[in-house]
Parts: sequence; structure tokens; C-alpha cells
Amino acid sequence: MPTFDFQFTVDSPLSAVREFHHDTSALKRLTPPPTIVQLKEIEPLAEGSVSKFTLWVGPLPLHWTAVHKDVTEHGFTDIQTEGPAKKWEHTHTFRELSDHQTEIHEHIEYEHKRGFWGIVTRSLFSRPSLYTMFTYRKYVTQNALKAG
Repeated sequence: MPTFDFQFTVDSPLSAVREFHHDTSALKRLTPPPTIVQLKEIEPLAEGSVSKFTLWVGPLPLHWTAVHKDVTEHGFTDIQTEGPAKKWEHTHTFRELSDHQTEIHEHIEYEHKRGFWGIVTRSLFSRPSLYTMFTYRKYVTQNALKAG
């Protein structure tokens, strides 16, 4: 099963990182252009909370439902229960390095479906694509927390 890991540091306390990720608009902010996120139903981040959204990649809609688990002050996991991938589990881990610095570690375990959607996810979630997406997320997170 493929996995992807990405980590970076922000010059902000753990509480600010947690607050940023608990914001229901975070997904829109963290999604790089040209992909457009259409939020359908986003519950506040909590154990068992559900997020339903559509990622528009050009004219192609990727309908996605995620359920959150293991929600703590040190992170959470979102699990795709409906969507384009056969499996998608994304764990966000926050580790306090000091009073004003936090490490963010992103870990994804995923599998592709067969057929059309497998071709789509192999393209969108290839290692270079994931690296580009998470580099963008790093930039947005660092800048949002610097401003906040």
C-alpha cells in the first residue's frame, strides 16, 4: 500500500496550529489552485465529525466524504468513506518543539481503485503531485500562522 509523508515546522505554538486546523474553512485555504473546493457539509472537527465536499479538478468533480478520528490536541486522522480513492487515511500530527514552534507531520496511506477513478487518482495523487500539494499547504500554513 502506498504511503506519503511530509513534515515541516511553523513558528507558532501548538495551540495556534490546532486552532488553524480546526477552522472549518481550512480545507479551502489549503487546497492549491487550480483545484476548487466546494464545501457541502462540514462539521466542526471532533471525534466522528463528517466533512462532505467536492474537489473540482477542471471539469472533473471528485465527491468526497471524510470522517475524523483520533482527534486530540496533537492532531487527527481523516478517513475517506466515500470518494475517488479505494483508501485514503490522512493523519495530521502536531508536535510542540518549544513554546513558539511546532512540527507538523502529514502521513497518508492510500490505495487506488481500478478503472477510470484509478487513473484519475494515480495522476492526482502521484508522489510529485502530493509533494507539490503539501509544499503549497506548508506555505499557506506558515503564512497564515505568521499573520495570526
